[in-house]
Amino acid sequence: MADETGGAPAGPTRAGFVALIGAPNAGKSTLLNQLVGAKVSIVSRKVQTTRTQVRGIAMSGAAQIIFVDTPGIFQPKRRLDRAMVTSAWGGATDADLIGVLIDVERYDNEENTRLLEKLAELKQPKFLILNKIDTIAKDKLLEITAKVNAQGSFETTFMIAALTGYGVKDILAWLETRLPLGPWLYPEDQISDAPLRFLAAEITREKIFERLHDELPYRSTVETEQWQQRPDGSVRIEQTIYVEREGQRKIVLGEGGQTIKAIGQKARVEIAEAAETTVHLFLFVKVRENWSDDPARYREMGLEFPKG
Repeated sequence: MADETGGAPAGPTRAGFVALIGAPNAGKSTLLNQLVGAKVSIVSRKVQTTRTQVRGIAMSGAAQIIFVDTPGIFQPKRRLDRAMVTSAWGGATDADLIGVLIDVERYDNEENTRLLEKLAELKQPKFLILNKIDTIAKDKLLEITAKVNAQGSFETTFMIAALTGYGVKDILAWLETRLPLGPWLYPEDQISDAPLRFLAAEITREKIFERLHDELPYRSTVETEQWQQRPDGSVRIEQTIYVEREGQRKIVLGEGGQTIKAIGQKARVEIAEAAETTVHLFLFVKVRENWSDDPARYREMGLEFPKG
């Protein structure tokens, strides 16, 4: 319980970082949003949507839990892939605890095998989260639980359905007692350390993936170029969607600009919720060939630029 002033509890408090790590599309972003109770990370059917570490902050009892949603672990082939995987392992290395999320429908794939082998090198305490348990029979679930636990050293196992929130509160309750003693690191009502400009760009990127899942190549990005506070309290936002080919630009625009208009309408609603004010959103699409080889774009995304 917080004291009457709304601050930290009178008794001892805890705070710490918990990395959520797993293969692409295991459900990390969906789980993070459920744990925090608000949208702080974008969700898409498209694999490797999360590109950099996104932190979501949850309060549970006297504990402040800072969850780090990391890019999915996969075998990197390109420069951007390498930067994302490096970011993911960095998030795990810096955390107090590591939550390993595995989709039970794809538990025995190569990505999970490599992930579990690599995790054995990290010294932090680890716990296992089996996701999408509502999609398989109970006896099969018990078999998977035994197999995955045999491959790694986990303090405990949680069985959840991130999409519905089933089992998520059990994770929070357990972490309450596992984090280091110490003062809270963020204000009690803060749910993320991501700047609104970044979150706004991520929301628009999510809406692009939702609309153009199979049509638009994975390598597109969004940057918030202007964020102007207006006298009436509303915000004017200008964002640029960067693609690598003229053909991709035409896909994003759509016939008569209908596609980008629909993307903008959906993004504006969610950005307004995050900013808690009226939003005037203006989207532009530009071709920037080989942007994924530009160090400046990596800095914009919060990634280190891999050399070579």
